[in-house]
Amino acid sequence: MKNIIITIDGHSACGKSTLAKSLASKLNYLYIDSGAMYRAVSLFFKRSDLISRNYELKNGFQKALDNVSIDFSDANIDGKNFVTLNKEIVEDEIRNIEISNLVSHVSKNSLVRKKMVAIQQSYGLKSNVVMDGRDIGSVVFPNATIKLWVTASVEKRAYRRWLEYQNKGESILLKKVIENLTFRDKNDENRTESPLVRPLNSIEINNTSLNAAETLENALILIKKHLEN
Repeated sequence: MKNIIITIDGHSACGKSTLAKSLASKLNYLYIDSGAMYRAVSLFFKRSDLISRNYELKNGFQKALDNVSIDFSDANIDGKNFVTLNKEIVEDEIRNIEISNLVSHVSKNSLVRKKMVAIQQSYGLKSNVVMDGRDIGSVVFPNATIKLWVTASVEKRAYRRWLEYQNKGESILLKKVIENLTFRDKNDENRTESPLVRPLNSIEINNTSLNAAETLENALILIKKHLEN
């Protein structure tokens, strides 16, 4: 029997990861945060001084990429797992505005995407999976069992991301967060390699006026209905 694969695509900060984690927990599926993988690679290039001031990858990044290992830790007591970079948990280091500014530039590189997609597809062979990102239902798993397309207004998304920064003690203007998300939206939608598009046959959930619990409830209803058909 084929594994069930649920993909969740959408723009930055629309609640994809929160929804995916909750669905995986409810359904007892493996959760993979594809965005964290690209953030971890961005952190690797930053640490290795392989990103120029204008955000271009420097000569030698291809060879360095061969030495990058991205995986996820075993689940902790709360059932959560975290992205690892060469076996080091880097969850805290990748969740800041500096990495957010780098990741759109790094993730559009074809060699980076090829490596990450191969890793992501390997998880689909291991178990039932919930995976979120920006090309999961369109490129990574075009034949996924269920595809969700999550969307929200840029203002709402920026406010949510701003609250995350505030809760971590990072002082940043809401205006700057809106600018960052607007830039990332444009970059994701217009990149040559695997641009952000709504996947074919995906089901839309607009959560501009929904909280996390309501978004999860809607998704569970849609998934149950789909699996029963």
